[in-house]
Amino acid sequence: MSQRERILKILQRALERGQTVEIDGLGTFGTAAGGDYEFLPQTKPWVFIACVEEDLALARRLRDGIAAADCSPWMDKDKLLPGQDWPRAIRRAIEISDAFVACFSTQSIVKRGPFQSELRWALRCARRMPLDETFVIPVRFDRCCVPREIQERSQYVDLFPDWDAGIKKVIRALRQKARAGHEPGCRLISSG
Repeated sequence: MSQRERILKILQRALERGQTVEIDGLGTFGTAAGGDYEFLPQTKPWVFIACVEEDLALARRLRDGIAAADCSPWMDKDKLLPGQDWPRAIRRAIEISDAFVACFSTQSIVKRGPFQSELRWALRCARRMPLDETFVIPVRFDRCCVPREIQERSQYVDLFPDWDAGIKKVIRALRQKARAGHEPGCRLISSG
């Protein structure tokens, strides 16, 4: 039995048990009212949110605002499963995202770790897109210095002192991207 046939068998068993199967960035398989299987494609803009652990509460507040605007936010703390190859899952999630929201703060700009790796990967994805296409959306949680490479390319949004005004700007950028009808992310194929 091929890998494809095994995957289809797993999908079919889940559907026969009445479960839905979501494939991040693509959509959801489920059982329709008549018993047939149906696929509902992901139509909401898919937004990767990158932050450091110290900013998690603010990032979740941002996530909630983005979700309320009919977008699908993706955060590692919410989406990664136990035992999952998290570096690979995160790279893939960035690759297929419609936008990458980088959360900058006095903590994130000095801390080494996953946030910096995610930001570098997002910049790599952005280099493959048309020059006028928005992908990386920098936001500031406090009066920190946005890294020069970001500052030279992108306008950032301050979520302080007026959170609501800042969120409106982020949502406006996401909606403009959705109206443009671009394909999600840079669709890189990562090897590992």
